[in-house]
Amino acid sequence: MEKDIELGSANQSSNVTPQPTMDAIQPTAFRMTLEHEDAGNDLSFRAVDPVDVRIRNLSVSVDITSVGAASLFARFSRKRRKVGGESGSQMKTILNDVSADMPTGALTAIIGGSGSGKTSMLNIMSERMHGSRLQLSGTTSYNGHAELSNVRSAYVMQQDVLLPTLTVRETLQYSADLRLPPPTTQEERRRVVDEVIMELGLKECANTKIGNHAHKGCSGGEKRRTSIGVQLLANPSVLFLDEPTTGLDATSAFQLVRTLKNLAQKGRTVITTIHQPRSEIWGLFDGLILLTRGAPVYSGSATACLPYFEALGYKLPAFVNPAEFLIDAAAVDTRSPQLEEQSLVRVNGLKDAWRARSSENFSNDIVRKVSANAKRKSKKSLSAIASALTRQTRVLTARTFKVTYRDPMGMAGSLIEAVSMGVLTGWIFFALPGSLAGIRSREGALYVASSLQGYLILLFETYRLTVDIELFDRERGEGVVGIIPFLISRRLARIFIEDVPVPLLFSIIFYFMVGFRADAAQFFNFFAIILLGQYIAISFATLCVAVSRNFPGASLVANMGYTLQSLACGYFIQSNTIPVYVRWLKWAAYNFYAFSALCTNEFVGHFYDCPVSGGSANPACKEYTGAYIMNQLGFPTNWTTWPVCVLLAFAVALYIGAGVIFRFWKVGMSISQVRVNDTDYSAGKEKMTTRSHHEIRTVDIGLEGYGLDIDKRNSLGRRIPTLSILKPVTATFESGVLNIIMGPSGSGKTSLLNSMARRLHSTFATKYKFFGKMTINGAVPSESVITSICSYVSQDDDALLPSLTVRETLHFAAGLRLPSWMSSEEKIQRAESVLLKLGLRDCADNLVGSELVKGISGGEKRRVTIAVQVLTDPRVLLLDEPTSGLDAFTASSIIDVLRGLAEEGRTLIMTIHQSRSDLFQHFGNVLLLARGGSPVYAGKGSAMLSHFSSLGYSCPTTTNPADFALDLITVDLQQDAKEAASREKVRGLVSSWDTEQASHITAPPEKSEISTPAELGGLMRHMAPFRISYPLLVQRGIINFRRQPNLLLARIMQVFSFGIILTLFFAPLKSDYYSVQNRLGFIQEFTALYFVGMLQNVAIYPVEKAVFEREYDDRAYSVEAFFLQYLTNEVPFEIITALLFAVLVVMAAGLPRTATMLFVTAFNAFCIVSCGESLGIVFNTIFNHTGFAVNVISVILSLATLMAGVVSLQVPTFLSAFNHLSPLLWSLGNLAPYSLRDQKFTCTDYQRLANGQCPINTGQDVLILYGLNKNAGLNLLALGLCAIIYRGVAYLLLKAMKTHWRSLFEKDG
Repeated sequence: MEKDIELGSANQSSNVTPQPTMDAIQPTAFRMTLEHEDAGNDLSFRAVDPVDVRIRNLSVSVDITSVGAASLFARFSRKRRKVGGESGSQMKTILNDVSADMPTGALTAIIGGSGSGKTSMLNIMSERMHGSRLQLSGTTSYNGHAELSNVRSAYVMQQDVLLPTLTVRETLQYSADLRLPPPTTQEERRRVVDEVIMELGLKECANTKIGNHAHKGCSGGEKRRTSIGVQLLANPSVLFLDEPTTGLDATSAFQLVRTLKNLAQKGRTVITTIHQPRSEIWGLFDGLILLTRGAPVYSGSATACLPYFEALGYKLPAFVNPAEFLIDAAAVDTRSPQLEEQSLVRVNGLKDAWRARSSENFSNDIVRKVSANAKRKSKKSLSAIASALTRQTRVLTARTFKVTYRDPMGMAGSLIEAVSMGVLTGWIFFALPGSLAGIRSREGALYVASSLQGYLILLFETYRLTVDIELFDRERGEGVVGIIPFLISRRLARIFIEDVPVPLLFSIIFYFMVGFRADAAQFFNFFAIILLGQYIAISFATLCVAVSRNFPGASLVANMGYTLQSLACGYFIQSNTIPVYVRWLKWAAYNFYAFSALCTNEFVGHFYDCPVSGGSANPACKEYTGAYIMNQLGFPTNWTTWPVCVLLAFAVALYIGAGVIFRFWKVGMSISQVRVNDTDYSAGKEKMTTRSHHEIRTVDIGLEGYGLDIDKRNSLGRRIPTLSILKPVTATFESGVLNIIMGPSGSGKTSLLNSMARRLHSTFATKYKFFGKMTINGAVPSESVITSICSYVSQDDDALLPSLTVRETLHFAAGLRLPSWMSSEEKIQRAESVLLKLGLRDCADNLVGSELVKGISGGEKRRVTIAVQVLTDPRVLLLDEPTSGLDAFTASSIIDVLRGLAEEGRTLIMTIHQSRSDLFQHFGNVLLLARGGSPVYAGKGSAMLSHFSSLGYSCPTTTNPADFALDLITVDLQQDAKEAASREKVRGLVSSWDTEQASHITAPPEKSEISTPAELGGLMRHMAPFRISYPLLVQRGIINFRRQPNLLLARIMQVFSFGIILTLFFAPLKSDYYSVQNRLGFIQEFTALYFVGMLQNVAIYPVEKAVFEREYDDRAYSVEAFFLQYLTNEVPFEIITALLFAVLVVMAAGLPRTATMLFVTAFNAFCIVSCGESLGIVFNTIFNHTGFAVNVISVILSLATLMAGVVSLQVPTFLSAFNHLSPLLWSLGNLAPYSLRDQKFTCTDYQRLANGQCPINTGQDVLILYGLNKNAGLNLLALGLCAIIYRGVAYLLLKAMKTHWRSLFEKDG
């Protein structure tokens, strides 16, 4: 295309016809050829208010000043310069002086290269992007008003935020129930959903679950169309769409844009960004905005666009897609300095020409502010259109109920937690006697019921809500879901499947196993308090997530809040001895009311088994009376009704508080900052080193009757009918050419690539069954050979670390993946050459970003993912939709790079949805798959059209051959009349190919089942050696970690803030009788560090493991390198925080102030946290469902806490044996002797026994009573060994899961 674009002379611009304004941008008539005359279905939406959108001189810039400890001085210097009149900020322009008119009834397309500002423009118009570093100028108006909130609008994001357990139809039906105006009847909503399903071609997957990475469901294209359908059902006046055709095949993309055109013609304003529109789509656009690096080069009528460019000297060549021509003309080619210089001259000329025209075409409109009365009126009218409060609650309740029971791991986790906690803790406290030890254990049992059980619910609900909150934030931002319906519906949906059953099961099991009084009234009092505790934990979890949407932040709030609750409850520290400056907190602690209410329920009016005769009147039996026990605990004796009322108030107040925070603490998209890098790595590296075909050992891949079936189990474990994904495919993929797999969404393209790359791993619920043969150079290779020579570019970009820059991502990838014989400089040069070749230089120092932090564009992420695999110099490269999300120019550049790799003798196999018309000539071999995985053609690309011509289907000379093939093999699901005909046509094409294949079958070669063929052994790619991968992973982990302040804060503050709270409550530890309970409670509180370690792991490990699994599948580095880098980046934080914790609790709280005690405390804190981390690794490795893993770990940690030696004094023999595996047993076994052995205690006259002695005189008495009089040194050694063994088990399990266990499991499947 470059040769067709020449810069016109400067004087030509003066002859350009003035561009039409809004009045001239009117919907164009739709005239298409071939099978596209019909406009699809007529959607039964009600009429909407017309809205004209005007943009005037819109400019957006962002402060890219780098942040971090290294830049503090620089920022201070800049501030000083700014005070002196010099600005110290570095600003980057995102949009520059954009003006446009988008009238009612028009379909306006925003096009341009990746990084040109298309998505940013859409986000600014839809008021989705904000930040303190963002500077805006210019105006965006809607019918002359500045507020978008006065307009009914909808936004289709690039990312699909869908519930994986709902089917497509259910997703759309719930969306219709929430979004369509209240006057619409249920029947009308059902009819519109059916019409949208037909219009978007979702008929065949309507009853298929959406699915996710763990559970296969809809294809990527089907998810994309479902997301669009969700927003269409809002029936908006203004519809924003960000790359709606990304991930769709050419036919589906055309049908979608045709639907958007129909909606626009009925009075809506449709504004969309689009990357690669096929030529037929061009004729559907009414308005067009063409951007390059944030600046407009055209904005006006689509019909006047080509004449405008022709007047500038850019004439559209014959048989060239207009959109591709324009994007090429406006693109800056950064692949080499020469190309960049040439393209910059052209682009700058286009920008200057349009700047001169823009001032004439667009007048400065007056944008009116909406008055307060108008706003109230507008809000009232919008509320009339929006779903009523009761209807929102009803719909959300139904949806949440369905999502909950379809998540068996999550629901089972809650129920299993209740039963296992009830049984195991009931076993620990089984049939407690009425002795003094039994009374102490009863207090511990009541603490478990009031506090610990609620804590487990708190952790699980916090994690689950951080997952669910993303959909709520999106739907609330769209104005379809309110805060009150959201909060109420979560409880209504789960009241009979979780909220009541969980505390009821626990209460029934635990109450009677422990041996509390068998009185119906007392049991129901017990259950009522546990039920209220359940709701309080859920409400508090909601409050935590309202404060912080991410799990590290939310869990930090939850854990610190629970620590305050447990300390103020009166069990670990006698409530009347809490220091006066924090004593008031007990009245604000719901655990205080729950624990005291349960104690009142159990102890008041009860007399236990005093060994001395005389009953409660005997002074020697004073310790066995309920009144004495309540006094010892510091609770009133008539204390039941009031605590229950307060608990109810807590549950309601916390939920209301969460709602208030949701209301005023809004979540939006922020902008990442550029990392300044002055090093020029790219000088002289503009060209990638190429090698001749003869220098590379070539690999040809053959498929012989290759197919794929899936066996699945439902939530009850029962097998469901086998699902056929791929029918038998016979094809050859040769080296040296581009091998293309094409087909509509749902044809099995991605499944075929995944199976060829061996990326499909069976689980208990899903078994992948392969049949047929896959050969490499005629031999059937082993799994290790396949995985070692194949590199795979997946369809999504979730393996990129969001806190690394593009350059850092490629440098680390080069260091980890390139051969060890290459020097570091050579690896960096290779990374820089790939970065240039893929056009990533302009964003090289930008952070990759995430959904909440705006980084590089979607197209740039796609190119980074491709670059990571390209730089490894692969023998076989499999690419799933490599051009998806890329503009036409960038897609062409990527194909040029891939062609260069193929021409060197490599084997490239890729799926492709939307191909440029000029790319088809480069297709070497083509495999066409119809929906359902049936092959329609497999052979040379040059022979494909002649094959179809022989069947009576000739491709017109002006039609893109790739689009023609996809149109031909796609079943038209939009209209019943056409569906039957198109289905019969596709069935005939499949049958014809099967017949042709059968007539050419020859005797297959003898099967050669060899593990390491000599001809392939030399091609195997080996993992980076440990000496290279380990330091690189450590460096990468440090960079990624320090750029995420929420993780950094949570990692540091979990232990340190816990130490602060302990010190506040216990300092100073005294020596009276009450202090016996306080000192033991103080030591027992150390066990909470076990949970801290688990929470720190859950916040980080699952994300890092997901990246590791992708890179391990690419054979980048070993399990050992990953595990040790995680250990290296984790342990320093644990050591530092353990030391800080020790200083606080020893020096401030009042433990013996000796060097020995300081070391012992720090060592205990470190080992306990480390063991919690290890258990997190173990269970998050076994289970992919993090919520389920959290439940299982929490039960284990709770049991270890109870059996540590303070809460329960009589542990059953069987559990006592397992207790020796717990680090908490050894921790209390050394902490108690070190801290209590030399302690003396006093008591008051009331507390003295009948013989005048204190119940406890020395620390030795305490150790004997609690069975803690042990060898402290050996226990300390055992604790250290326990930490080492735990981490060793975690490593062995991870190693086994990645090697032997997986292989055995899949063979079994």
